[in-house]
Amino acid sequence: MQIRKLEDQIGHRVFSREGKQLVLTEAGRIALDHADAVFAAGDELLGVLGRTATGVARQSIRVGSLATLSRNFQMGFLAPLLQREDVSILLRSGSMAELLRHLDAHRLDVLLTNQAPTRDAGTPWISHQIATQEVTLVGASHLVQRRMPLTKVLGSRPLIVPSSDSGVRVSFDALVARLNVSPTIAAEVDDMAMMRLLARAGFGLAVVPPIVVQDELAARELVQAARLDGVTETFYAVTLKRRFPNPLLGALLADQNGG
Repeated sequence: MQIRKLEDQIGHRVFSREGKQLVLTEAGRIALDHADAVFAAGDELLGVLGRTATGVARQSIRVGSLATLSRNFQMGFLAPLLQREDVSILLRSGSMAELLRHLDAHRLDVLLTNQAPTRDAGTPWISHQIATQEVTLVGASHLVQRRMPLTKVLGSRPLIVPSSDSGVRVSFDALVARLNVSPTIAAEVDDMAMMRLLARAGFGLAVVPPIVVQDELAARELVQAARLDGVTETFYAVTLKRRFPNPLLGALLADQNGG
């Protein structure tokens, strides 16, 4: 009866029968999208105004992260909140397309990525550049010879490089072209965690920002072979323009920018 009332109000069928199944009509899908937006707004209201049963205010933040993004970078971004007892952090990882849908539906407060999403007049996303880090060659000590010229390192050691669609790979390919070097690519990897494992196993020298392997560098499990001048990785926090932005997010972004 509730469905019939809805159909009477909007003047369209929301379900059609196909055999023994009921499937959403086009009008039904539009109605469902609006219903999802209403429930998402309700979740946002609870997040902004909600209180625990004890009456103590508790804040939450919902963070999405590209599945291939450095875990060390994520930890660094969230560090100001990790020790706070009044904050709950919800972390979700996935593909860019999936996470942008969640952001658009207000199921996420922010999306962390090293790829700024394409934007046009129909996309409301805001990309905040929060860090730019140099990229270096790192690897097991038996692959690293001190004072070896960069051209010789690139030409004589197997390399573990990011996938061809990454910004780091584009800059790296431009560098080796300028140096007129033909490197040996041992592996192309789009997952920073896998690059760490391959480098630790001595599979080759990895083209990564030091933050990705900071623990291994500190423990001397990996060492830096060479700097790659002009090759950097940029990290972004992608948000939506919202009437009631999460105050925790504002504080995080200010902290990343030193203010």
